[in-house]
Amino acid sequence: MSAHPSLDPSVVRWSVPPSEREGRPVLVLLHGYGSDEHDLFGLVPYLPDAFAIASVRAPLVPPWPTPGASWYPIEGLDGRAPEAVTLAARALLAWVRDAVGEAPVGLLGFSQGGAVALQTLRVAPDAVSFAVVVAGYAAGGELPGDAVLAERRPPVFWGRGAADDVIPPHLIDMTAQWLPAHSELSGRVYPGLTHSISQDELDDVRAFLDARLAGSATPDA
Repeated sequence: MSAHPSLDPSVVRWSVPPSEREGRPVLVLLHGYGSDEHDLFGLVPYLPDAFAIASVRAPLVPPWPTPGASWYPIEGLDGRAPEAVTLAARALLAWVRDAVGEAPVGLLGFSQGGAVALQTLRVAPDAVSFAVVVAGYAAGGELPGDAVLAERRPPVFWGRGAADDVIPPHLIDMTAQWLPAHSELSGRVYPGLTHSISQDELDDVRAFLDARLAGSATPDA
């Protein structure tokens, strides 16, 4: 599999200017397939303002006529391949190391972005404090970081709609098995919700993030 393109730092949207980021934990927003950095940025008013929030753009372009960007292919023989999700996670980590430095980092991802959030946690358990996965899933396979996660059990929120027919059932089943063994899991299945985010889910995400702030947003929080 070829090398993954880098994230473009010029298109990142931040909730606060550089002068207001020092000393604040960072929350990185990871959009879904065919979207961009503007999509999840609309959630900023619903999230704790103690975070410096960065919404990044995925580095791949999906096949025409799908608009926006993607973290990894979902079409063809390599669609949703764990190796492709890992490449996306490594590209995200490279951006985090350049743009964030030593600040505590949490990830909030929708759909594809949720899968990348979990994969980033698996690739570099020391680099990510927690993950919020909305309508996403855990990629298959095994990574060296899995043993670390099983021991440390970092906080993870996983929310999904009961009527979501976008994520294949076998990936949901695998995630339901994997997450409790590798994280301090919280979350909810929302009746009637499709592949989207509801106000009830936003309220739950806000409560999860407030709890992370109360625990200083560290990997052991």
